[in-house]
Formats: sequence, structure tokens, C-alpha cells
Amino acid sequence: MSVHITFLGGTGTVTGSKYLVQHNGQSLLVDCGLFQGYKQLRLQNWEPLPVPAGEVDAVILTHAHLDHSGYLPLLARQGFGGAVHCTAGTRDLCGILLPDSGHLQEEDADYLNRHNASRHHPALPLYTRLDAVHSLRLLQAHSLHAWFEPLPGWRARFTGAGHILGAASVLLEVGGRRILFSGDLGRPDDLIMQAPEPPPPADTVLIESTYGDRIHPPASLLDELAGALTRLSARGGVAVVPVFAVGRAQTLLHAIAQLKAQGRIPAHLPVYLDSPMAVSATQLFGEHMGAHRLTRAELEAMARGTTLVHTAEESKALARLHGPRVILSASGMATGGRVLHHLALHAGDHRNLIVLTGHQSPGTRGARLAAGEKSIRIHGQDVAIRAEVVQLSSASAHADAAQLMDWIGQMAPAPQQVFIVHGDMEASDALRQRIDHGLGWNAIVPVAGRSYEA
Repeated sequence: MSVHITFLGGTGTVTGSKYLVQHNGQSLLVDCGLFQGYKQLRLQNWEPLPVPAGEVDAVILTHAHLDHSGYLPLLARQGFGGAVHCTAGTRDLCGILLPDSGHLQEEDADYLNRHNASRHHPALPLYTRLDAVHSLRLLQAHSLHAWFEPLPGWRARFTGAGHILGAASVLLEVGGRRILFSGDLGRPDDLIMQAPEPPPPADTVLIESTYGDRIHPPASLLDELAGALTRLSARGGVAVVPVFAVGRAQTLLHAIAQLKAQGRIPAHLPVYLDSPMAVSATQLFGEHMGAHRLTRAELEAMARGTTLVHTAEESKALARLHGPRVILSASGMATGGRVLHHLALHAGDHRNLIVLTGHQSPGTRGARLAAGEKSIRIHGQDVAIRAEVVQLSSASAHADAAQLMDWIGQMAPAPQQVFIVHGDMEASDALRQRIDHGLGWNAIVPVAGRSYEA
């Protein structure tokens, strides 16, 4: 019996990663992500999977970001009851991210209903916080490098991928085939995460391509951030920093702590972390020492220099403060969350600063800010953008094209085929050409929804 992979998401886009592996009547889903960004992508979250949820026998997660894990509560509500295999870091982060995702979707539906702003009456959340909490019981954690059986006769193991806490590549052995899923690969020079481990040999590889068409600039994060925050302090403004609660928030806090210690920005510049999810994720770093580069002393320095904002009332109180300050708040692409309130309040003042800290998917407010648009829509209102907008070119948590090539180029012997996934079409095809021309390997950008033999 042959092994087939069906690409249900993360194909031609950087979101919604879902790869269905089928063999001998059994089905396993590698990653279970939400579509984010453009409305036409988000609408796919409401479409039924081609395989009923009850017929998916197991799930493996590469990491906890919602574009890889956020569909799980819906899959469970639709009838999936198998095990969800992941690392301990991914399990703990999903315990934070998934309930928060359900809560935000309930809030969004409630807002639409209160303002009669939905074409559907009533507007419903994709899933609820309770759905997410119920799905967490399915998670089973495994150590890196330890083989486990996700299904009878199937073997899998995780290797470190860098990127965020708990992120891993997955080697799957089934039907005599070895399939390697890169997951999202971090940078070897990441400020807080370990470098990705070399890839094990495999017959088929699925490699991400978020930055498959570009090379990260040589500027350092500390240098970029120092310049922006020095300008901000001089003019007495407020910096609003949309951050991903997991990974980017911790990187920025560490960078700011280092800059203060080095005397490159004012030591008294107040920093606020206004994201309960990011607060919880930051605390997890202390429970997973060795899974990242940070020492206990560095974690303590981050904590000393940051005021943690827990409640909505504390968040609103930030608006009554005076003087320069830095507010880090989710979400990282300004698609929702508390950061929208801070943007609505501060984006119209030329003294202020908006700092974009990573990949901004097309269709998001972050992408529109990065493109220099002078107005964005927040909570049904057009908000003028007069604040300085800075996109940190060095803050990405993804490997660039050269680093992706370095990673996959370590494989020996060469794989029989490489599928290029998790990238916008331009980035995916650029990486395909690099692999094809540079290594002479069979590289393919798969068609969304199509099945291929592994």
C-alpha cells in the first residue's frame, strides 16, 4: 500500500498548515492550523475538511502557533478523539494559546452581534474557549529524539527546529517511507532560541518557505531597536509594538533589557507587556531551561525591566500615563487583541512610533502598516496613521532562503522529492528554484487540496 500526502493548508500561503498522511486505511494529520490574513483565507476555516474529523486517527503538531495548532479545538468538536502528539513546550504553549483563541473568537462574535455588523444572525464563533479547553486533554508530550508510535505500525520522532519554545521538525516512518516535516525553522543566530538541528535522512521532505525568496539583512536587532527607541525617547512619544505573544514578545523584552544594560537607551524608559498570553508564555521560559538560550539571570533582567499588564482595566489605564513608554501587545500582525486599542489611541500622533516585529501576512493590518498606508480600519473606524512606522528587518524568527538551503543541504543521501510549503507563492517558488538549481533535487510546490504519493 502506498503512502499519500494531501495538502489541506499551508500551500501557496503561510497559514493554515495541515498535511494529511494516509496509508492502509489510516489517517494522520501533521499540523492542524487556522487560516489567517485575507478574508477569503479565513473563510476556509468554516469549510469542512475532505476527511471527516472522526476519521482522522491521530495528529502531530510541529509547534503551537495558531497557524499550526489553532484548528484543533474545532477538529475535536467535530468528532476527532485521537491523540495529539507534540513536545512538552508545545503542549504548555497550546494550553495558553488555544483557550485564548477561543475567547477572542467569542469576543469578536459578541462585538458583531452588539453592533449588528454581521451578515449572519447571530454571528457565531468558530469555536469557544471551552471547546479549546476540552481539546487540550488530547495532547501527549514526547521528548526530542525519542521514537513514539502515533498509530500502530507508524513511528515518529521530533528534532529541535528553533523558532519558538517547543518547535520541532517531525520525522515520520510509515509504509516503508521516511517523511520529514520541517515545521517552521528558526534562525541559527536567533537571539533567544537554539539553532535548528540538522535534518535526518528522509525520502520525502516538506520544507517551509516563509522567507524563501529573501535574505535577512545584516543589521542586528539591537542596533535597529536602539535607533528607533532613542528617537522615540527624544520626542517623548509612545511606542506601540504589535508582538506575537509567543517568541517575539520574549525576544523584544530581552533585546530591550540588553540595550538598557549597555546604556544604549534610557534605563528609565518604561516598558509594558500588555498581553496576558505573552505574560504566561514568558513565565514558561523559566520552566523550560535548556530549550532556549536565555539564562536565569537574563530572564530575571527581563522581568525587572517590564511591567506586566494583566487586566483590561490595567490596559486602559496605560492611556492615562504621560511621557515616553513602550507598550508591547498582541497580536503580532495587528489582527486583533488589545494592541488594536493602543493603535487606535496612538497611531494619529507624529511623536509616536509603531514597531512591526516580524512577517506580516498579506491582508493583515500589519501588512498595510508596513506598506505605508495612511489609514487603517480598527473596530469599524478609520484611524489615521501619523506615527512613525518601523519594520524591524532583523526580528524574524524564521530562517531566510540561505539558511533554509543550509539546513536542507545537510541531508545525505538526497531526498527523492521536496515539497515547498508554508509560504506565499512567490516565496515558495523562489525556494523551489533554489533547491532545483542549487542542489539538483526534485522540488515541487504542491497544489492546495491535491494528494501526492510520498
